[in-house]
Amino acid sequence: MPGDLHNHSTCSDGSVPIHRLPLMAARAGLDTMAISDHDTLLSVNYCNEHPVQDGVRLLPATELTGYDHEHKHRVHLLCYFPDPESRELKEHCDILRQRRNECGLQSAKEIEALYPQFRTEQALEYAKDSGVLFKSGIMEALHQLGLCDAVYGKLYSYLFGWEPRGVVLHQVKYPSVQEVIATAKAAGAVLVFAHPTVYKSMPLVRQLAKEGIIDGIEVEHPRNSPEDRAECAALCEQYGLIHTGGTDFHGANHKVPHPVGTCTTADDQVARILELAHKRRGIDV
Repeated sequence: MPGDLHNHSTCSDGSVPIHRLPLMAARAGLDTMAISDHDTLLSVNYCNEHPVQDGVRLLPATELTGYDHEHKHRVHLLCYFPDPESRELKEHCDILRQRRNECGLQSAKEIEALYPQFRTEQALEYAKDSGVLFKSGIMEALHQLGLCDAVYGKLYSYLFGWEPRGVVLHQVKYPSVQEVIATAKAAGAVLVFAHPTVYKSMPLVRQLAKEGIIDGIEVEHPRNSPEDRAECAALCEQYGLIHTGGTDFHGANHKVPHPVGTCTTADDQVARILELAHKRRGIDV
């Protein structure tokens, strides 16, 4: 049976607690799931502590964020089986937790001035699992107050949008994509480029694939365009890269929600990840 190798929980910006995700995968007919919360070791540690839950094999993963300065876009890199004791990885996660919280708290303070009903303390309730005040947590609090009808709707665009720029948006400073790749390599992770269409990353994907820097590409993703999927599949074939699929599940915290199992990875490609992780880290997977 296939696996869904890209999912988020309340350990970052998802709406579902991490312990509930494996049963959702089992009910979707999957036997493998990766929980890949943003820039954190929480999902890595959970999956290492629970290698099988509800009959589902859990792959430890984290989704690291970097910035492609040449093309001026964020980049997400899925890291499977990273060493949770890696100094570089711990440092990356600590820095981004601090930077996200600085930006989130400043935004929340400004929202208090816009909407007297809102209090930062209420939004922080949604950060208790992750330790990070994500924008989604702020929006969940505003939603609960009846100030908007969706987490990612018109109010989100007004507050946090890019074009035009949101009135309370404070942009996190991300490390360069080269730094993030070095971090993933130092942690011995299997490195897969996530959803190239989302941040218009095909030029970078072509470059990294040609240079042999990435181990795989997330071809099957709800937001990848048909054209990019076809090219990514061809790049995997040309350069011998792992062809993965993941739903990028966030539960209710998504503009267009998709259930676990919407996009999946074939068994033989999961096996390639396991084999490479064993080779790099010498661990039993």
